[in-house]
Amino acid sequence: MSNGVNGFLGDSPLRVLIKLLILSVAVGFLMSIFGLYPDDILFAVRDFFLDLWNTGFKTLGRLGDYLLLGAVIVIPVFILIRLFSYRR
Repeated sequence: MSNGVNGFLGDSPLRVLIKLLILSVAVGFLMSIFGLYPDDILFAVRDFFLDLWNTGFKTLGRLGDYLLLGAVIVIPVFILIRLFSYRR
């Protein structure tokens, strides 16, 4: 069973927990610097769908803005994940 858990997590549970804690602190620090808080993100998602519903589908024009805004976070996270998982 230990090999199954390690295979699923990609490493031992303790090491994964430590990595997640460090990454959580780093992301939390960066989000704090930019003035982003978890409830702001949730409210933004909720407001997006409310705007989509209330104003019809004119809101889809903002999809490009949301794509760029998300890419600012997703692309660096993807690169970091790939760098951390790179094995020589």
